Amino acid sequence: MSLVYLRHATRADVPAIMAIIADAKALLKADGSPQWQDGYPDETAIQQDIMAQQSWVLMVDGQVAGTAAQVIGDDANYHEITGGTGWQNQQDPYATIHRIALGKAFAGQHLSHFFFSNLISAAYQTGIRNFRIDTHQMNQRMQAIALSLGYQFRGIVHVAEPGDNARRAYELNLAD
Repeated sequence: MSLVYLRHATRADVPAIMAIIADAKALLKADGSPQWQDGYPDETAIQQDIMAQQSWVLMVDGQVAGTAAQVIGDDANYHEITGGTGWQNQQDPYATIHRIALGKAFAGQHLSHFFFSNLISAAYQTGIRNFRIDTHQMNQRMQAIALSLGYQFRGIVHVAEPGDNARRAYELNLAD
């Protein structure tokens, strides 16, 4: 069995993170999705996540296997939501998982569920019980992962990115 754990990313992780982002961009392109095909996320976005202590890496046997940003706080992209039931929990603070990806060398190991679970656990320990995520309509992989973890589809939001910026938005609410 491999040693798998989560930790905050550091500047030294940037090359490995960018390689993982490149893998994810190629996978999305192969799936026909326009998501992440315009240069985003770039190294500047990753550096900003690291500086804000919002960047996490999934470690597998000493190697960076995955990357994600978990932002706790209000997300302006989520203020307007249409085409669904809307947010179930609008009063409590929430964590949003962004820019999550696994390296192609780690595909097929079911690490995405482990990664999400650990990100949720880290935020839960700080008192967060409400979680949100968004993804492009064509990103069937992320939609399947979100639904398998208990996230519920809430509607469509528009993110501050160029091009096709409509995203399917999901929410997970946990009990104390």
